[in-house]
Amino acid sequence: MGILTFLIPISLFMGGVGLVAFFWALKKGQFDDPQGDANRILTKDYDDRPKQ
Repeated sequence: MGILTFLIPISLFMGGVGLVAFFWALKKGQFDDPQGDANRILTKDYDDRPKQ
């Protein structure tokens, strides 16, 4: 039972870090155009070769 005194705060801290990372990505605009990405992969001019 003593291990729970360590595991619960660690899990809450890691969850908080994940939540902060999500809000940071949201603020930086990582999720601005999800429909554009979905449509972009369906176009015929999709280039699968890496750019030089």
